[in-house]
Amino acid sequence: MDNAQRKRQAKILRVSRKVHRTTGAILFIFFFITACTGLLLGWKKHTGGYILPKSFEGKSTNPQDWLPVHVLLDNANKIAREQISSDLSLELERIDLRPDKGMVKFVFIEDYWGVQLDLTTGELLHIERRRSDFIENIHDGSILDYFFETTGEQFKVVYTSIMGMALLTFTITGFWLWIGPKQFRHRNRGIAAK
Repeated sequence: MDNAQRKRQAKILRVSRKVHRTTGAILFIFFFITACTGLLLGWKKHTGGYILPKSFEGKSTNPQDWLPVHVLLDNANKIAREQISSDLSLELERIDLRPDKGMVKFVFIEDYWGVQLDLTTGELLHIERRRSDFIENIHDGSILDYFFETTGEQFKVVYTSIMGMALLTFTITGFWLWIGPKQFRHRNRGIAAK
């Protein structure tokens, strides 16, 4: 390896180190949040229903026994207003039908509340706080879309793009910071041997 090649490789190492360090410093808080929320989401099924609410079972898994969805929705709305808050917005994030359990979850947007009903009787099985949804929204940045009431998930797209590009940058510069010095030493040993 001639002197020009060594200088070029040393320069690449310096630039990689600077990009790696600067990106880490700028995005430290975001990486910390993403790591913590990722751990919580990984553990969610093993928290005894605290992060991810337990799914209860209804009386029948036979669809012919089930009440119509509009009847179940009316019942869920009534329960939400009576047992959660009379001011709770009834806007739904989703309806989560669990045919294998004979149960349906009505998940409300406001404050991450959910109501589980028996599909056959329409009876309340469980009122749940959807902590896992809240943690997921922090994890992927959509909490800002929720807070600012945006449509199209603009914050989520920008946040996940930045975090994805940062992770790719860390992977590339980190690999170079690991392999570059090894190559540098190996090539210098070859020159010294001559």
